[in-house]
Amino acid sequence: MVKNTYKVIGVMSGTSLDGIDLIYAKFEFDNTWRFEILHAETIAYSAYWFKILKCLINNSIEELKIIDVSYTLYLAKVIQGFIDKNNIIDIDAVCSHGHTALHQPEKKLTYQIGNLPLLADMLEEVVICDFRVQDVMLGGQGAPLVPVGDELLFSEFDACLNLGGFANISMVINGERIAYDVCPVNIVLNAYANQLGLNYDDGGNIAASGMLLPRLKERLDNLDYYAEKPPKSLGLEWVNTFVLPLLELKEAEIKDILKTFSDHIAAQISSVLKDNSKVLVTGGGAYNSYIISKIKQNKNVDLIIPNNNLVEFKEALIFGFLGILKFRGEVNCMKSVTGAVKDHSSGEIFLP
Repeated sequence: MVKNTYKVIGVMSGTSLDGIDLIYAKFEFDNTWRFEILHAETIAYSAYWFKILKCLINNSIEELKIIDVSYTLYLAKVIQGFIDKNNIIDIDAVCSHGHTALHQPEKKLTYQIGNLPLLADMLEEVVICDFRVQDVMLGGQGAPLVPVGDELLFSEFDACLNLGGFANISMVINGERIAYDVCPVNIVLNAYANQLGLNYDDGGNIAASGMLLPRLKERLDNLDYYAEKPPKSLGLEWVNTFVLPLLELKEAEIKDILKTFSDHIAAQISSVLKDNSKVLVTGGGAYNSYIISKIKQNKNVDLIIPNNNLVEFKEALIFGFLGILKFRGEVNCMKSVTGAVKDHSSGEIFLP
C-alpha cells in the first residue's frame, strides 16, 4: 500500500537476550523519509524464556517448531500488552524480526521463531515479518538488514555502528552501501557478567578494573573471520565454536576476561573505521564507556551517541521501516550488503 504516512509497531529481539524491544513510530515520505518514535519499551524476558532462548541452538528443527508456536503466542501477548498500555489505535502493520534460532547462511539455513501467521490472527493486525529467509535463499547472508534504514534514514553519518549482541557496521564505500558483523560484543560480555550475578558490566567498569591478557587478545584478534572480506555475518554458533573455547581459561579472573575481550572489541571496531569519520553509535554497548573510550584511543573518530530512544530502539525502528518498504514493494535488502544475487523486497505479509 503506497501512501505518504505510516504508523507501525516495530518488534526486535536480539541475541544479547536483553528482552523484546517495541516501538510505535510514524514514518513520513516527502522525497526523503522522516520518522518519529511515539512510544518505546523493552519487555525483559522471564527466567523461563531466557533459559529457552539461550539454548535454542541445542534443539532439533522439530523441537524448534514446537517452541516457535509457544514463542509466537508469547510474542502476541507482549505486543498486545504494548498496544493496550499505550492506547494505540492507528496501526498500518506490526513489523517483527522475531528471534533468531538458527543462522547458517552457508547452508542456506536461517530460522527466526515468532514469525508464524498465527501472530496476525492473535493481534488482528497486518503482520510483516521473516525478513531474512528470502535473502538467504538468494545466496545472501540474511544479515545485516538494518543498513537499508541507515541509507534512507541516517545518511548524514559516515558510518552507523550498532553495539548489540554483535557489533555491526554500515557505511558507503565507492558509492555502494557495505555492511557486516564486525565482532561479538554483548553476547560474550553479558555471559561473563552473568557469572558475577550481574545482567551486564555497567559502563564497562569491571573491564576497566581488569588486567589485559596479551596472549588471549592476540589469539582472539587472529581468528580467521576478521581477515574475511564482506559480505559476512556472525551467529551464536560461531561464538560457541571459536570464541568461548579461547576464553575458558580456568586461571583467568572474570574481570581480566572482560578487560581483554573489551579491548579486542575496541581493536576490531577501530580497524574498520576511517580516520576523522562521523559515526552514529547505537545499541546497548553505546553505554559501555570503557569500550567507547578505547575506540577513541585507537582511532581519531567522532562517535555520536544519540538520545536513549534511538540508542536502544534503532533496530526495532528500522524493522518497522523494513516492513513499510515491503508493504510498498520497494527494496529493503541490498545485495551489496548481504551478497545476495540481487536487490529485493524481503519478508512475509500475513493478513489476520
